[in-house]
Amino acid sequence: MDEFEKSPVSLEEDTGMDESDTVENPKTTQKSSSDSDSSDSEDDADQKEQLLTLEYELSTNPSNYDAHVQYIKLLRRSGEIEKLREARENMNTLFPLSPEMWMDWAKDEASLSNDSNCESVQKLYERGLSEYLSIPVWCQYLNYVQEHDPKVRDCSADGISKARNLFERAVTAASLHVSQGSLIWDAYTHFEQAILLTIDQSDIQAKEKQVQRIRSIFHRYLSIPLANLKSTLLAYKAWEVQQGNSHDTESDNDLGISSHVASAYQKAEEMYIARAQLEERITRQDVSESERFQNYMSYLDFEKSFGDPSRVQILYERAITDFPVSSDIWHHYTRYLDKTLKAGNVVKDVSYRATRSCPWVGELWVRYLLCLERVLASEKEISDAFEKSLKCTFSTLEEYLDLFLTRVDGLRRRISSASGDDVLNYSMIRDSFQQAADYLSPHLKNTDGLLRLHAYWAHLELKLGKDLNAARGVWESLIKSGGSMLEAWKSYIAMEIELDHINEARAIYKRCYSKRFSGTGSEDICHSWLRFEREFGTLEDLNHAEKKVTPRLEEMQLSRLQQESKCFTEATDQREQTLKNTAREKRKSAKRQKHTSQNKKLHKKENTQGLTLAEVKDGEEKRGKAEEQVNEKQMKDTNPTKSRLYTDQCTAFVSNMSIAAKNEDLHQFFSNVGGVTAIRILLDKFTGKSRGLAYVDFEDEEHLLQL
Repeated sequence: MDEFEKSPVSLEEDTGMDESDTVENPKTTQKSSSDSDSSDSEDDADQKEQLLTLEYELSTNPSNYDAHVQYIKLLRRSGEIEKLREARENMNTLFPLSPEMWMDWAKDEASLSNDSNCESVQKLYERGLSEYLSIPVWCQYLNYVQEHDPKVRDCSADGISKARNLFERAVTAASLHVSQGSLIWDAYTHFEQAILLTIDQSDIQAKEKQVQRIRSIFHRYLSIPLANLKSTLLAYKAWEVQQGNSHDTESDNDLGISSHVASAYQKAEEMYIARAQLEERITRQDVSESERFQNYMSYLDFEKSFGDPSRVQILYERAITDFPVSSDIWHHYTRYLDKTLKAGNVVKDVSYRATRSCPWVGELWVRYLLCLERVLASEKEISDAFEKSLKCTFSTLEEYLDLFLTRVDGLRRRISSASGDDVLNYSMIRDSFQQAADYLSPHLKNTDGLLRLHAYWAHLELKLGKDLNAARGVWESLIKSGGSMLEAWKSYIAMEIELDHINEARAIYKRCYSKRFSGTGSEDICHSWLRFEREFGTLEDLNHAEKKVTPRLEEMQLSRLQQESKCFTEATDQREQTLKNTAREKRKSAKRQKHTSQNKKLHKKENTQGLTLAEVKDGEEKRGKAEEQVNEKQMKDTNPTKSRLYTDQCTAFVSNMSIAAKNEDLHQFFSNVGGVTAIRILLDKFTGKSRGLAYVDFEDEEHLLQL
């Protein structure tokens, strides 16, 4: 704080020159003054250019966190107070500020204001403490109030009461901080001891009351597992001596203090010892961030095993201060509070902070909306939170969908229970669905998510809106944009059947049975229509449906068979080619081995007269013929007879035949041609009856060409 009091114009100085250099070398300083002026002007120009660049970046991309930080640093260095305030407010509108940034802000404002305006500085500290737990911020806040608040500084009754309330808040918020909580307690005891000194010596009753207050604070202090317990005990005993109380310092049983305090102290010491190693792990700076994160998780599991929500909560607060943008920690924290704490405002506050620290995580917004509903927040507050969430950028479209559905869920739950001024109208649900459809349809086209949204919408139009035409309109809008979704048509039909609107359901079948759906969807919708007519229609309706779907089914079956045949032929050709290639490689390998063997024999006999060259060649030719005969035999053995494989190379496809026709009838029909080796009549996969289609295999193309 002193730095800013000395220099109220420039909020951050960095001359880059030691003061002793100026004193010891005045001539050097004078000679270099012109160079310094030139350098300063260049620095100013660079700084202005950087400011302009950052201002442009923030105007085009206000969510750039790092740009905000750099912009504030440059403004703080330049001393542009109004711009600096505006920059800080703009950043805090979007993001929580770090404890260090809050302390800088408060110090800057304190250096520019007098004690009469200390309330504005205190509000800054309060804002900072509402975002993260920070012992340094608490200590700086407490010191500021004691030094600059006129009532506290003058030790008036109102001032003392205000300070005590602030200290109690600090103790409640941070006293369980194992490594730094003692700083709050020490400040508290020092404040109360200072108050004791202001009491008139003649006012014995007031002095005794104050002594008892300090003693009570020490007793509370000694019952908490903190890092400096032993030094705290010594300080307490020394203070008691100052009050004229003697102790048996040699006692091994009560540590020289009353038994109940000693018991609490020993328990606190045991608790600290159990946590000392865990504390050391999370405060180490020589480990990776991921390792520190895991150390926090282990520590949290340890605290949860003891079932003390206060200790778990403050450890979560420490974790999010160290890892403010870790969505995992925020997830764990909010879930834990939902399960264990009944204080709705605490859960609400943490859920809200989670959305500010990680606004890009949809699940955190969902939990916040649910929390607002749980604490009976007003419709305006919930609506504002929902609209704010839609301005965030999430990683998946499912997160947006989940947000819209959560919003509708809340409206649905409250639409029947609201009363008085909070009565909700169903039109709010309809508007939310329409907003979701407009927002998501271009991106979720033909997906289950979009189907889920419209199915829910149509259901509520019927149940809450009591508007059948609106429900039909929902399905019509979906099939208009995603008509290739089989489930959309089926769900539309199911709604009409559930309402006993049989004719309307039949009309939908007539619209969609001829459409192309993925997979077996086109066949499925045809069979679904037939089942529908068997269950709900007349004989005439069933005949009409069969007349419509049969050609469609035959067309799809033929197309699929042709595709299967093509794939089978390609696979067979590939298999045969592989066999040929294998045999060819074997022949080449055999020839290479033979050639090598002959060369060796020739080299051995090149100086002898036992064999002539002609004899060698004659033997080579005989062996080559024999090997070729062997290879040809191997080829025949490895290549199965084609008549045993349905290659469709000598196959006739028969269609439009009587469904009563059998294999014998086809044999007789082709008897004048002859050469029939196999007949395959195709059967319906549902009824097992002939489909009026068949494959007829012939021995060779000669018989096939006689058809």
